[in-house]
Amino acid sequence: MSMTQLPPGFKITRETDSEEFFINMGPQHPSTHGALRLALRMDGETIVEVVPHFGYIHRGLEKQGESMTYLQYIPMTDRQDYLTAIQNNLGVVLAYEKGMNIGVPEKAEYIRVMLSELGRIASHLVFFGCFGGDLGGQTCLLFGFKEREMVHDILEEVTGSRLTTNFFRPGGSRFDVPENFIPRVKAFLDHLEGAMKDYERFLSKNVIALERSVGIGILSKEDAIAFGCSGPVLRASGVDFDVRRANPYSIYDQLDFEVPIAHNGDCHDRYNVRIAEIHESMKILRQCIEKFPKEGPYRSKEKPVKLNPGRYYSEIETAKGLYGTYVVAASGDKPYRIHTRGPSFPHIGVLNKMCQGGKISDLVVVMATLDPVIPEIDR
Repeated sequence: MSMTQLPPGFKITRETDSEEFFINMGPQHPSTHGALRLALRMDGETIVEVVPHFGYIHRGLEKQGESMTYLQYIPMTDRQDYLTAIQNNLGVVLAYEKGMNIGVPEKAEYIRVMLSELGRIASHLVFFGCFGGDLGGQTCLLFGFKEREMVHDILEEVTGSRLTTNFFRPGGSRFDVPENFIPRVKAFLDHLEGAMKDYERFLSKNVIALERSVGIGILSKEDAIAFGCSGPVLRASGVDFDVRRANPYSIYDQLDFEVPIAHNGDCHDRYNVRIAEIHESMKILRQCIEKFPKEGPYRSKEKPVKLNPGRYYSEIETAKGLYGTYVVAASGDKPYRIHTRGPSFPHIGVLNKMCQGGKISDLVVVMATLDPVIPEIDR
């Protein structure tokens, strides 16, 4: 088979008498979590190579950002990983605050952490539902989205939007939280405690789920580091790294929480790490409820959003992993350059390494546990 016969991106060339052939998975496929095309090189039913193809929904957000004001760019972060929109808002705002050299009131910090952890829970609940759904258990979709809607009800009351929040601002947030915010979060946590028992009883020990995930899609510690993985994908491979602990921002250094890790690096470990993170987020939220300032401003004194000339970088830990924002400021109220380092691209990059020798059914499960959001890649 000559090189000219291979689809773009394939590098393996050899004469063979095997049953090799090529098939496309996507770009419209229910388990690709967005418009992603996976070109598969198959030997019978065994995967020889996986080549991802992106760009189907590329929008040029970063280039557009050069003609937007700093404030106008904040809603663009909602439209990257839309499941971690509230956390993305925080990531870009932290970079702005470095360039503006301003601080944040204590109450605003608690608001930021609480909304970020609610967003983490909501994102992981979507993962739970999609993971079960990709395994064939559609009931998981109904389970996960039920509690997730409760989170978005809270976000809607606070921010005015359920998904694309556009809420945080340099120095704090757009608004203060309503008076019933703390009681409502507490009631949700009380409910979620019982719901999580149902979730774990339903899927964590499910025989079919175990057979489909244990020992499947193994990612070694060395490969996870080499490919730049982060978040639950990295920690499931035995790397104890979480930005909230390694490079604390906001008030995370004042809170007591564990960083769940596992050591097998398979699909089941990636599932377990996310379930454990839901419990840790609940622990963080309960601490914030106890310490939440009843008085004080929710935002520092407003001033024009103009960054001092220079280069500024911030990083946070979203539900998917490390979300970095790099801003180059020249003059005026618009960035000279703005760039996002999202977690989904490295995770898709390591997909080929994880799936070689497996079956297409294994690829579906691996994709689910990588939990990518393609619009974050196609910025």
